[in-house]
Amino acid sequence: MVVMTIKTKSSFNPISDKNTAILILGSLPGDRSIELREYYGHPRSRFWKIISSITNSPLPISYPDKKQMLLDHRIGVWDVAHSAQRSGSLDTAIKDEVPNDVEGFIEKHEHLKIIAFNGAKTEKLYDKYFRRISGIKYLSLPSSSPANAKYDVDSLCEKWRQVIEI
Repeated sequence: MVVMTIKTKSSFNPISDKNTAILILGSLPGDRSIELREYYGHPRSRFWKIISSITNSPLPISYPDKKQMLLDHRIGVWDVAHSAQRSGSLDTAIKDEVPNDVEGFIEKHEHLKIIAFNGAKTEKLYDKYFRRISGIKYLSLPSSSPANAKYDVDSLCEKWRQVIEI
């Protein structure tokens, strides 16, 4: 019998700068991302392929280059949950979450026009803790997680393309 230990897991600092116009929110980093200290660090994560495709950028190899690709396209990345109890990496296992200061992020980024939710759980967490702000467009996107087998990369790119159409 396999026993899963429930651990408190924490998010990272946001990837953003003063020019960030698009914020892509996730729920909480998965175990591999936490281990690497990189957003979307799982080798099967489709996030970086999606961003590369929708921005017409070459797929970066290094994490610093991945972060720079985001900033070059005025895209920020963060998580709704600052910390939570979770066994494994699935969003459905998130419990007792403590939110990040997303409202503070919004206040500090005057160029922010779009908040995109990477998956349904992210959107539910956002709506649980924060109000939607007039003047910001909110987008519900299918999760880039490899666990979301309903979509292949091309289908995800088609859905995600609306993120950069500002």
